[in-house]
Amino acid sequence: MMNDPTTEEDGSREPIFRMHGVSKIYTMGEVRVTALNNVSLDLYRSELLVILGASGSGKSTLLNILGGLDVPTSGDVLFRDKHLTGAGESELTQFRREAVGFVFQFYNLIPSLTALENVQLVTEISRHPMPAAEALAMVGLGERLNHFPSQLSGGEQQRVAIARAIAKRPEVLLCDEPTGALDYTTGKLVLEVLDVVNREMGTTTAVITHNAAIAQMADRVIRMRSGEIVETHRNATKLAPSQLEW
Repeated sequence: MMNDPTTEEDGSREPIFRMHGVSKIYTMGEVRVTALNNVSLDLYRSELLVILGASGSGKSTLLNILGGLDVPTSGDVLFRDKHLTGAGESELTQFRREAVGFVFQFYNLIPSLTALENVQLVTEISRHPMPAAEALAMVGLGERLNHFPSQLSGGEQQRVAIARAIAKRPEVLLCDEPTGALDYTTGKLVLEVLDVVNREMGTTTAVITHNAAIAQMADRVIRMRSGEIVETHRNATKLAPSQLEW
């Protein structure tokens, strides 16, 4: 079903993010590039959202603003009732540390640390973390705690990255092309982990991708083009990651 491309109310859930009229313009010399153009969007507690779009559509900029990695040129962003727009760097750092987990296309693991030690980097600075070993067990790596990244496959390294992201028990998990560097089979294993995290921990999860097939596992799907949200719809029936085909 097709809905208003900018907002979609869900009375059954609590909005955890509200974006109102958000634009982002990058200036490079005399060149102005509009990465986001007047975007409004609510994200709901415990939902799994997939954001689709080609390269340059504004997906990563949107995710970075939600995660406090970037700030809008105009508009407002609220996390619960807290205005992120205008927040100082120390406030944004605290927000990122306590509320948000990030998963990127490339795993950003420290090669000289084991899987367990990579996750412990986060648990040591978090307020109420889960044990690092528990986080790794949740992503199916309970037997690989003492392996270094070079001893793990690409999919296993991405699962370590997910364990690191969820170990601080974030309210929101933001994933930027998490399967982009993986083959078909391994990518589906990673999506299964994200699905488990969303269902079992109730973590609001946003996944950006150019792979339209992944949208079938989402509660809600957003399509972006040229810095704008051009379509949003809910899936009447969600597929399990194992059922996806591309």
